Amino acid sequence: MDLQLEGETAIVTASSSGLGKASAEALAREGANVVVCSRSRERIEAAAEDIREEAAEGAEVMPIEADITDHDDVVALVEATVEAYGGLDHLVTSAGGPPSGPVLDTPEEEWYESYDLLVMSVVRAARAAYPHLADSDAGTITCITSTSVAEPIEGLVLSNSVRRAVIGFVKTVAREWAPDVRANAVLPGAHETPRVSDLIEQSLERGEYEDYEEGLQDWAADIPMDRIGDPQELGDTVAFLTSERAGFVNGVSLPVDGGRLHG
Repeated sequence: MDLQLEGETAIVTASSSGLGKASAEALAREGANVVVCSRSRERIEAAAEDIREEAAEGAEVMPIEADITDHDDVVALVEATVEAYGGLDHLVTSAGGPPSGPVLDTPEEEWYESYDLLVMSVVRAARAAYPHLADSDAGTITCITSTSVAEPIEGLVLSNSVRRAVIGFVKTVAREWAPDVRANAVLPGAHETPRVSDLIEQSLERGEYEDYEEGLQDWAADIPMDRIGDPQELGDTVAFLTSERAGFVNGVSLPVDGGRLHG
């Protein structure tokens, strides 16, 4: 399916690895110009090289060092994108996961830090991008969150609690900014990202699994599809939501989890 994204421009935040990078790769494969960012210049430039290898002919990839918890960095990210490409059509927000832990072991400062990372990063980016998205004929916002917004995950009180604010923001924006801008969220379950691979490798070192494949199967134990996701499957879903093929999809929170969620 041709998503007709050729020549359009997208920003994907926190995209040096994992699901953010996979989303940037999917957009670049469809011909979009993609601006990627990370706090580490070295990591984001390396990621940009990987994404260029996936990109369609003519699609450009621009890496920018930016901290999504810094207001000025986010504004500069948007301004640099508009200066380079003459506008902005799509914003995809991603962020690293907050610390794990139960309620009583989670200090108050981690709540504020997680809110800044997971929620305010989205608010900053969306507000900075809005005028340009509204000027586009194809303006979209797609927020990568987690299935924890729909069903709590044991030991992840911060993700379970704080990420839900992103869904409230998406649903509000989907009403306030339509029809100029569509806004949706994706709720990824377990995917074979570098973070998950590292966790499996750590379990292997502790002797919890005989091999890596056993670790993968353990992560997939409660997934009806009997496997965890490939990050590109999430990326392809993001690309679809940004495209006019999903032109009547607005305000949706879409699980991409192999059917694990119970409701």
